Amino acid sequence: MSAAPKITALRGGHVTLAAAADAFLATPRTANPNTHRAYASAIDRTIERLGRDRPLAEIADAEIGQALAELWGRCAPATWNRNRAAVTSWLTWCQTKKHWATPSVPAEAERRKEIADETRAVAKTTIHRLLSRRDIPLREKTLWRMLYETAARAAEILALNVEDLDLEHRRAPVRSKGGALEWVYWESGTAHLLPRLLRLPDGSTRTQGPLFLSERRPVPARRPAAADICPHTGRARLGYDRARVLLDTYAGLDLHQLRHSAATHLGDAEIPLQLIMGKTRHKNPRTALRYVKPGTEAIAKVTEVLAPRRRTH
Repeated sequence: MSAAPKITALRGGHVTLAAAADAFLATPRTANPNTHRAYASAIDRTIERLGRDRPLAEIADAEIGQALAELWGRCAPATWNRNRAAVTSWLTWCQTKKHWATPSVPAEAERRKEIADETRAVAKTTIHRLLSRRDIPLREKTLWRMLYETAARAAEILALNVEDLDLEHRRAPVRSKGGALEWVYWESGTAHLLPRLLRLPDGSTRTQGPLFLSERRPVPARRPAAADICPHTGRARLGYDRARVLLDTYAGLDLHQLRHSAATHLGDAEIPLQLIMGKTRHKNPRTALRYVKPGTEAIAKVTEVLAPRRRTH
């Protein structure tokens, strides 16, 4: 006679949304600071919409779908997919690891198709023109130039603290996707802007806390972790979504286009792929080749080879 299938009883009917979120964000899967920040942002906004103190077991699937739609329904597919995935991971963990009575992301809140953009690189002149505009605030100008000159991921640069900066050698350590400690380097443009960004109204300089700060202090109900608050100003770390919206508002660009453009411009300058991979910190040449695509200037230069030979007499 075969054994009866094992049935795991659901429990945790008293667990609130806030407690469930805190438990998930304390797990090793969110140990990377960048990962933790991205997951915490999506989950925190979702539970704020639903009610932080409501029991997890009382939330219906449809409520999860409605919260996702209200928060990110009108965003780009990549933004929708990223935040949906964070909430899905949290709820799946609650179901499979803690065996709590937990809602699911409904079928209608499905992942959206992301259309590959084959023209993501921006001309070098366009970037320099953008960064020289007088209507661009100092914070945005510094962030965008730093993203371009370091060819780093936006989440990595937004995670930097003031004490991480090696201003003398124009470099800073970042945590890569895999959690490894790596270095990013910037040039004179960023080096010129950073001291101005760090200067306080009284003439002193910030020495600790997040490098890029939000416009205003956080409200008590959504107060971030202490590590994400500037001890000098009380303002919170600038978030990815806000940074994304600002670049789109000012220039109609995506944050990743600055990294992509940097790789393309290095390729246009005939920099060897190995050095470009060192700059962008890609480990797989095939992955790097997706970004290192010849721009219009490089194609025009190559086309000169096909021109008829000039007469010498």
